[in-house]
Amino acid sequence: MKAVVHNMYGDADVLHLDDVPKPTIKPDQVLVRVHAAGVDRGAWHAMTGLPLISRLGFGLRGPRNRTPGLDLAGVVAEVGDQVTDFKAGDEVFGEGSSSWAEYARVKPSRLLHKPAHLSFEQAAAIPTSGATALHMLTPKSTAAPRQVLVIGAGGGVGSFTVLLAKSQGDQVTAVCSTAKTDAVRRFGADHVIDYTREPLTGSYDLIVDIAGNRPLSTLRALLKPTGTLSIAGGENGGRFFGGLERNLHAFAITPFTKQKLRAPIVIADRDDLTALTDIPSPVESTYPLADAATAMHRLATGQVAGKTVLTVTH
Repeated sequence: MKAVVHNMYGDADVLHLDDVPKPTIKPDQVLVRVHAAGVDRGAWHAMTGLPLISRLGFGLRGPRNRTPGLDLAGVVAEVGDQVTDFKAGDEVFGEGSSSWAEYARVKPSRLLHKPAHLSFEQAAAIPTSGATALHMLTPKSTAAPRQVLVIGAGGGVGSFTVLLAKSQGDQVTAVCSTAKTDAVRRFGADHVIDYTREPLTGSYDLIVDIAGNRPLSTLRALLKPTGTLSIAGGENGGRFFGGLERNLHAFAITPFTKQKLRAPIVIADRDDLTALTDIPSPVESTYPLADAATAMHRLATGQVAGKTVLTVTH
């Protein structure tokens, strides 16, 4: 089968299309014939091997798993003997492994039947970014709208965060670059701050920072005394630990303040996928599998407003 592979760590130019063996499944797995695959920052980390500490999982000298990608949507091609929730021919979406390929393995617990109102491309954009956004937003304690600040609102997680917060009735101030302000307004943001031209101001019940490069002291100054800060991302952190230093700092501080500082680690499951099926999928662009390097380059250089998706032709 055809798959996107990389034999070494590096920028997007290490990605290329190649022939690889079709995966075999275990009794508790599902084989999906992929129609669309999501592009997200997790794939960037796997491609670059950054931060360096991540190579303990990805492979020390080179990528242990040559094909990137988690998110997918497609049709069930085969099910293991222990799988009862799905059958061949079912249209599904979810989070698997090595999804930038014609076929991919998935655990049933991380797979959901695709609703008819979602295209394969829309569904493939949801799992990782949507689930992360879902967990970055803390549950509301009252029906009153919260003041929510979303930093990095133009990216995949940021766009879902804005959409989800607005669906809950929150007042959303979104922070992004000049090129993404129009897109962020389309996602539903009430106010947009172009960080290249304006300082961050205000006082917020919840701050979601996906950009990953502002000190905790700066963010806490914008947070109400009992507010919540959720942080993610680490692409702009140090080469060795990425954003982990800031996450660890947040965990160390939070027992000693009324402010709640969080850095959730998210793996999309069936409950997450179900909760996200009625949220508009912010797909900005699609590329054929052979153009994965172009799609990843645009993501890595901050050009994508929302989500980009790879399409697979069989």
